Amino acid sequence: MRRPWLAGLVPLYAAGAGLRRMGLALGLERVERLQRPVVSIGNISAGGAGKTPFTVALARLLATHGVQVDVLSRGYGRTGTGAARVVSGGSAGEFGDEPLLIAEEAGVPVFLAARRIEAGRLAESEGQAAVHLLDDGFQHRQLHRDVDIVLVSSEDLGDSLLPAGNLREPRGALRRATAFAVVAGDEAAAEALARMNAADGLPGRPIWRYSRRMSVPAVGGPVVAFCGIARPEQFFAGLAAAGVAVAGRRVFADHHRFTAEDASELASLARSVGTRAFVTTGKDRVRLGGLGAPLWAVAPVAVAGLTVELAEPDAVALWLLRQASAGTP
Repeated sequence: MRRPWLAGLVPLYAAGAGLRRMGLALGLERVERLQRPVVSIGNISAGGAGKTPFTVALARLLATHGVQVDVLSRGYGRTGTGAARVVSGGSAGEFGDEPLLIAEEAGVPVFLAARRIEAGRLAESEGQAAVHLLDDGFQHRQLHRDVDIVLVSSEDLGDSLLPAGNLREPRGALRRATAFAVVAGDEAAAEALARMNAADGLPGRPIWRYSRRMSVPAVGGPVVAFCGIARPEQFFAGLAAAGVAVAGRRVFADHHRFTAEDASELASLARSVGTRAFVTTGKDRVRLGGLGAPLWAVAPVAVAGLTVELAEPDAVALWLLRQASAGTP
């Protein structure tokens, strides 16, 4: 969502971002390196780009090529800041919703810390992964990365900086990328990136296409749909495209921490509209946790999963392995 009434604050945000870039360029902010290669997945916008399913897809892809990987994450929304490993059965409050979902869906170790270098050191002390995947790492420049994959959309390219828009960095920051990923069909973004590659003298910098697929379970009747994600309109559009009849809906803030009162209100809404099921996202199901009992007392809680499929997965894997191998100390 854009907030044009906050345009007057954009220069202040831009100045702060510029000072940080200057500090990094002058070496005032230390950049640390892990022993094993780091592949970062990120973007320049605030939320909703699909980095989590993209990270899951890369972890699965590299696993099919015999490469052991782990994931390093900040663990947004968790109560602690120190280094930790995600454990099965943990809560979103303890680990954050995205790390829990990645660990569950990718089946790889996930390590957390506010300073990702600490997560990486814990990972290297405990595991044998050959490659670290850095989730949402484009702005976390204190950790050296060997590959920077940036997800880009035409919406990003037409947006403005926070707080009026959604960009965390100016569009010029894309020049730091090692590779780009664009949703199939977004040719405006792909063409703009190709022009930038040519202008930078980097015509071989990859622009990968990928598709996002929402899997919606059959529910056989009207549902109550709810979510707390950055771009809820994508969730509801996916349900509509799948032919799901939404009798009631509720939108929460991104990374919303559910309460017993929320669960009670959702159960009441379901009773009032005569729903056959609840439908939510994977992240929301993780954050709901044990608070979902009042919902299950009314109707089943189904999850609309989001998966990413790369257009040329083997070519992507081989390119990544070459880059990671070149960057190994």
